Amino acid sequence: MARKSKSNLSEFYLEENKDQIYENALAEIQSFELPLGTTLRSVYDDQPNAHQKFMEKLDACIRNHDREIEKMCNFHHQGFVDAITELLKVRADAEKLKVQVTDTNRRLQDAGKEVIAQTEEIIRCRVQQRNITTVVEKLQLCLPVLEMYSKLKEQMSVKRYYSALKTMEQLENLYLPRVSQYRFCQIMMENLPKLREEIKEISMSDLKDFLESIRKHSDRIGETAMKQAQQQKTFSTALQKQNNVNYGRNMHLGRNRILESKNEITLKRTFEDEDEHEEEVLTAQDLVDFSPVYRCLHIYSVLGDGEIFENYYRKQRRKQARLVLQPQSSMHETVEGYRRYFSQIVGFFVVEDHILHVTQGLVTRTYTDELWNMALSKIIAVLRTHSSYCSDPDLVLELKNLIVVFADTLQGYGFPVNRLFDLLFEIRDQYNETLLKKWSGLFRDIFEADNYSPIPVANEEEYRIVISKFPFQDPELDKQSFPKKLPMSQSVPQIYMQVKEFIYASLKFSESLHRSSTEIDDMLRKSTNLLLTRTLSSCLQNLIKKPHIGLTELVQIIINTTHLEQACKYLEDFISNITNISQLTVHTARLYGLSTFKDARHAAEGEIYTKLNQKIDEFIQIADYDWTMSESDGRASGYLMDLINFLRSTFQVFTHLPGKVAQTACMSACQHLSMSLMQMLLDSELKQISMGAIQQFNLDVIQCELFASSEPVPGFQGDTLQLAFIDLRQLLDLFMVWDWSTYLADYGQATSKYLRVNPSTALTLLEKVHRGMKDSSKKNNIFAQFRKNDRDKQKLIETVVKQLRSLVNGMSQHT
Repeated sequence: MARKSKSNLSEFYLEENKDQIYENALAEIQSFELPLGTTLRSVYDDQPNAHQKFMEKLDACIRNHDREIEKMCNFHHQGFVDAITELLKVRADAEKLKVQVTDTNRRLQDAGKEVIAQTEEIIRCRVQQRNITTVVEKLQLCLPVLEMYSKLKEQMSVKRYYSALKTMEQLENLYLPRVSQYRFCQIMMENLPKLREEIKEISMSDLKDFLESIRKHSDRIGETAMKQAQQQKTFSTALQKQNNVNYGRNMHLGRNRILESKNEITLKRTFEDEDEHEEEVLTAQDLVDFSPVYRCLHIYSVLGDGEIFENYYRKQRRKQARLVLQPQSSMHETVEGYRRYFSQIVGFFVVEDHILHVTQGLVTRTYTDELWNMALSKIIAVLRTHSSYCSDPDLVLELKNLIVVFADTLQGYGFPVNRLFDLLFEIRDQYNETLLKKWSGLFRDIFEADNYSPIPVANEEEYRIVISKFPFQDPELDKQSFPKKLPMSQSVPQIYMQVKEFIYASLKFSESLHRSSTEIDDMLRKSTNLLLTRTLSSCLQNLIKKPHIGLTELVQIIINTTHLEQACKYLEDFISNITNISQLTVHTARLYGLSTFKDARHAAEGEIYTKLNQKIDEFIQIADYDWTMSESDGRASGYLMDLINFLRSTFQVFTHLPGKVAQTACMSACQHLSMSLMQMLLDSELKQISMGAIQQFNLDVIQCELFASSEPVPGFQGDTLQLAFIDLRQLLDLFMVWDWSTYLADYGQATSKYLRVNPSTALTLLEKVHRGMKDSSKKNNIFAQFRKNDRDKQKLIETVVKQLRSLVNGMSQHT
């Protein structure tokens, strides 16, 4: 049983395996992927009844497919029915179509009859065609010649002369020889040389028109080229600044962040401006049509006259160069005159540079260099002449900027411009001269408008406004409360600001000169020194000499120059900050403002002394002494008291002056007063003096001595100031006490009481007193000569006079 069940199980598995084999075979047959022979062999090999079983499986599979087809047909049956219905509807149209096709066929048959008739006509035409073909074969030999000649005429009409020459060449070498037996070819051959000459004349006429056109429009070409060069320079400068900022950012990122931002904005704006104007600015090629030059050059080259054309072109351009280099007589009056002059020259050489690079041999580098050297010499001579007429510094600065743009533009085209920059240094000196003249007028206006009184400041704001213009520092004044006065007058900060403006103006000329910071620093310092030592010094000297400048104004001028002298170091720092050159550099020049202001101060001091003396002379001139008075008034003269009061008030103004200046002025005034009084006594027109007049004069001198002893100006030691009147004092004492014996006995000794009394002075005054005594005695008493005292006194005077004369004679002989 077990064996039987095992056998059944094996059979079961075998049947299952066979069924699987049949299933795979059927699947392979349906897939059509493998050869069927291989599949069928796998079914029949070593299998009994395999055919029957496979066929059963195949029938079962077919029945399954039939059922699926039936299902599919049932599903699509309605669609099939609908399609049949549609076909039935189309049947009527098909019948109509059949009728139309039949009718069309009938008409085609009728039309065929006409075709037969036309065929017969064609036969007749073919006979004619054979005749025409024979004619065409003959004309085909001449037709290319006629076409080329027509093409030549068309090229001539549209001014394509170079192509016309090529066409002529083809006609002569290729086409005309083929049909040379015909007469019309001979006529063509005779016309070709005439056409060549006509082309040469037309091309030369076009060249002349071109030369005339560029002569008229060279200023526009040059202006465009200069604008492009200036924009390129601006772009390069902005880019360089940007690179510097980036480098600085890596080194000092935190400190330079704001500066970097500003430069980025500037560079961005520059790029935007470049993009905005990129489409507007045209190049020389866009402004000028060079085709006449190319065409004429090619034509003459083809005709073998290239050298003639080159010589003609160069000759005409040399003539135009001379015309361009000839300036207008009024060119120096406006900047537009210079701009037009430079634009014409740039336009001329831009055209030549373009011709040099786009043509071969028409112009050479040697030719352009020679032309440029000739032009450069003329340009420099013209600029030297016309710039010398410019008196406006703004116009000179504009001229400089134009020369820089002019030089940069031509340098970009490869022309050497070093001589132009050398010329700019000559113009710089002239620019400085015009600046000095302009600033001279500004300084004069400032001095004229000044009130020559200390600057009043009512509050902190006004004080800060003043010190923002002028570097003033005074710790003592800072401690004072408002309102207060600054020692200098209003002209000091104005002068200081104008000097800074001058430095800025001088710096403007130094820009774009391709010079180092050291050279620019040296130029600024030299020009500033000229401003201080020549212009400002001259203005100060003229100011000091003006008649309306009084003592008070002179005192203020001295104070002003002192503060300006102290501010010179700040001007040096200002220049160093502009040029970034340290003052410790060996070659750095120093400002000469110290000597300038010292000289002005000394001149003002001398003018103070002079004006004081003049004022004293004015008081002396109104003195009205009665030289014959019998006795004094008992008080000093009125003019002298007025003079002393004037001196006292004047010296009070001197409190702001340096001590030595005030002391010198006071001593000079006292000495001049003493000399004036002495001259009044010794005046040759004064013949006699009474003793009463001597007494009155003595009272006046006493007042002078009291004034000197009152120390009107502090700082004198002891009775130094009183010594100014010592000569008068000893002379008057000699007459007041009548101590002639002592004078004569002690004369010549160092211990003499009247050491300062000169014998000739004493003799002159004594003779006048003697005559006065005689005249007084005659008037008072006709018998005075009989009085014994008067006779003795007169004898004494006569004796003293004799002795004094002997002393004077002895001194003259000794001398």
